[in-house]
Amino acid sequence: MQDNTQTTHRTTIETLIAQHKDLPGALMPLLHAVQDALGHVPDDVVPQIATALNLSRAEVHGVVTFYHHFRREPAGRAVVQVCRAEACQSCGADDLLAHAERVLGCAAHHTSTDGAFTLEPVFCLGLCASSPAIRIGERLHSRVTPEKFDRLVAASVLAGVPA
Repeated sequence: MQDNTQTTHRTTIETLIAQHKDLPGALMPLLHAVQDALGHVPDDVVPQIATALNLSRAEVHGVVTFYHHFRREPAGRAVVQVCRAEACQSCGADDLLAHAERVLGCAAHHTSTDGAFTLEPVFCLGLCASSPAIRIGERLHSRVTPEKFDRLVAASVLAGVPA
């Protein structure tokens, strides 16, 4: 089964490379497409991308590791994003992120051991006037307190994640 998955990934990557390789500045759009298709950018596709774009593996790896948006491992069943922009920070986002780490049992940029949640700090969810804000899956939530966070996570779990 692992060979089948690797073959599928390789075919997907080849298709995405063909679609993006002739674009100016193809690396970023290609990496976004890979993450959209696979849910992450596996380390084993870096050489394939580098060769196709005539870049070094270090250049591709550097971009993947520099931008927090790109994941090198699959995300949990739900991604919890806590806004860290200035408006949210001024309304308690730092404490909310620390609370989220305790509740989910994982640090920022990591996934809970049960695979249910990946916790990501992000910069601006666009709810500055009603901060602090979070996103669970595709749903935005504003004026999030630790108590509201707990309710949202519990509802996500009951709903089978994502919320």
